[in-house]
Amino acid sequence: MATTMKGAISFGLVHIPISLHTATQDNDIRFNQLCKEDGSRVKYKKVCANCGKEVGTGDIIKGFEIEPGHYVTLTDEDFEKAKVKKDKTIQILHFADLGSIRPIFFDRTYHTIPEAGGDKAYELLRRCMLEEHTVAIAKGVIGQSEHLMVLIPTDKGILTETLYYNDEVRSMPKEPVRPELTDQEISMGKTIIASMKEEFAPEKYHDEYRERLWEIIQAKANNQEITAAPDEQPANVINMMDALEQMLKQAEGNKPKRPRTRRKVTAS
Repeated sequence: MATTMKGAISFGLVHIPISLHTATQDNDIRFNQLCKEDGSRVKYKKVCANCGKEVGTGDIIKGFEIEPGHYVTLTDEDFEKAKVKKDKTIQILHFADLGSIRPIFFDRTYHTIPEAGGDKAYELLRRCMLEEHTVAIAKGVIGQSEHLMVLIPTDKGILTETLYYNDEVRSMPKEPVRPELTDQEISMGKTIIASMKEEFAPEKYHDEYRERLWEIIQAKANNQEITAAPDEQPANVINMMDALEQMLKQAEGNKPKRPRTRRKVTAS
């Protein structure tokens, strides 16, 4: 697992050497764009919108459009001035309840591993946060950017999750209408939820589209016949109560049946 960053967690007089490792990966299948005529790779050239000439990398500068057709250009020196101090320290700002952070703020997850000399302080931080049901709100630099972070204790270690800043999170474009619900509808809904409730087991779930796409790629590579996956037909249910009753019957039918116990026969 590649190391994203080596640095330290710091709060008060405590300094814990750590390293960050990316906890997730993108397994999407990548495609190249090809010419339909002969199957050759399609290449893109950077050309000037005004004169139409190709522009080399050394002749390209960066600009911010302040109004249509008008730009403020920035130099490498301008970008250097904007950079934050790259001290590789994750500074804990305060502690909070994990439930107080809305999921919409979560961005990217990193495994946080103690480096030499940091094991005991790391374990102390992990265990205290875990037992107090607390997380740490922090700031730190990854790459060239400063990030807001949350340090989350787990049974095995600590996860560092980068967070979006408040001005990066969008509000709902429109709040949904809340129609009146009957007690019977709420009761049936809760019963269905309870009957379908189980522990989340991530290994049970697969990206079926990606698996099917890979099967098609392999079949075409081996000149095999490809069959289309059958479409699932949605149930035409109109009344919500009918739908709830139908779901409840299905949920009860999926429950494992308990084995019957035979009654003991006693001699008279």
